[in-house]
Amino acid sequence: MSLRAWLAAIMGGLALLTLVAASALIALTNAQNHSANTLGNSVEGLHLAEELEIDLLIHFRLSGVAGPVEATSTLIRGRTLESIESSFPRLLDALNRTASGSTEQGLIREVDKNFDAYLVAQRGAAELPQRLRAQRAIPSLDAALDSLERLVQLNVEEARAARESSADLNRMGNVVGLVLCGLLLVGLVTGTFLLRRIAWQPLRDISQAMRRFGAGRKRTRAPVAGPTELRDMARTFNEMANSLTHQQEQQLAFLAGVAHELRNPLSALKLSTALTERSRAQLTPERMQRTLALVGRQVERLDRMVGDLLDSTRIEAGKLELRPEVRDARELARGVVELYRSSDGGHVLQLDVPETPLLVRGDPDRLEQVMANLVSNALKYSPSGSRIDVAVRREVDDVLLIVKDQGVGITEDEKSMLFAPFQRLGDARSKRAPGVGLGLSVARRIVEAHGGHIEVESTPGVGSTFCVRLALVTPEAAGAAEHPEAGAVVPPDALH
Repeated sequence: MSLRAWLAAIMGGLALLTLVAASALIALTNAQNHSANTLGNSVEGLHLAEELEIDLLIHFRLSGVAGPVEATSTLIRGRTLESIESSFPRLLDALNRTASGSTEQGLIREVDKNFDAYLVAQRGAAELPQRLRAQRAIPSLDAALDSLERLVQLNVEEARAARESSADLNRMGNVVGLVLCGLLLVGLVTGTFLLRRIAWQPLRDISQAMRRFGAGRKRTRAPVAGPTELRDMARTFNEMANSLTHQQEQQLAFLAGVAHELRNPLSALKLSTALTERSRAQLTPERMQRTLALVGRQVERLDRMVGDLLDSTRIEAGKLELRPEVRDARELARGVVELYRSSDGGHVLQLDVPETPLLVRGDPDRLEQVMANLVSNALKYSPSGSRIDVAVRREVDDVLLIVKDQGVGITEDEKSMLFAPFQRLGDARSKRAPGVGLGLSVARRIVEAHGGHIEVESTPGVGSTFCVRLALVTPEAAGAAEHPEAGAVVPPDALH
């Protein structure tokens, strides 16, 4: 599972808990608001019912049915029958607005009906004698008061229920809040623990492995564990560490090979000098000539190895200088073949070139170096007396420089390492052929710097064919390039 997926899962879980907490808070707030509205309506209805009850009793007192009225009563002072009767519809309408259920609305309608009956009975009792008035008005008064009392009792019960509901919601809110806070805390702790175990620990292991590797413990490797991204990072580091270790091993082997290869010609030079010194009196012209020829070959060998080393260093540093010119590829091939024909008597060198010129643009010295390297390898790895074919061909818009031998050949596995620096393949090592494994690497880099590439075909035990492919320059383009830019420095990117 990837680190992104782990983080998404953890953040999604925390977001879900947050959403649940917000939803529960909204639901509890709405329930509390409903309970508070119910409680407020019940209290308001209770006050209105009590006010109606008081006004009804005051109205009854002012009507004179129950006897003379004390004018000093604080409840009666300033009140008239007309003002009280006009307050009844207002109070009943207010009761209707605060009613929260069908039962309460039914009681309010009953109160309204009883109030109307009371007012009708009160007006009828006003025409009766004093002793009969109470008998006529009191039953309707009692009915109105009874309905009001039941309305008051209903509002009291509703207020009590609303208060209990509010208390229950408050307790539920506390419980839900504590539970959600606990879940969020558990989620945070769990997410932190999982991130520490899944991401932080593997990341720390990779960091420690990098530190140990940088401190010189080259066998250190990072454990491949954790999310996909960290596993990829660990694999990348391990591959890099393996590559660096392999390169270091190659460099050490290269240094050992260079020391060995330099020691051989130096030993030959030292031996020739010692023999010359000891036998100076008996030194004949023929022996002097053989000794000088041996010294010349060893010096040439040293020069070639040092040249390869210098070229490889310049290439790696991106400082290989090319002085491009338009040259005939046939002349380049002829010069190399003539050079090796004069210095090698054990092989047959055949040159095959077309009759018409094949022009290429490049540094002639570097291109001759490439051809010389290919011919030299063909001579080294071919049995004495075998034939080496050097040819120049045209293929569409390319010029092909071909070197074909009848040597030991190259296997498919060895082809992948053929142009790697410091690599010497099995037959080269077993036959102890001279060189340090840089010639083909330098040749490939030079050809690529000219915009071409080297192809190789080989069959073990039959021979190998190396083909350098360069762009063909037409005579018109050659005339336009009469003044080429000399001393151009090839950037490192062009050499890879």
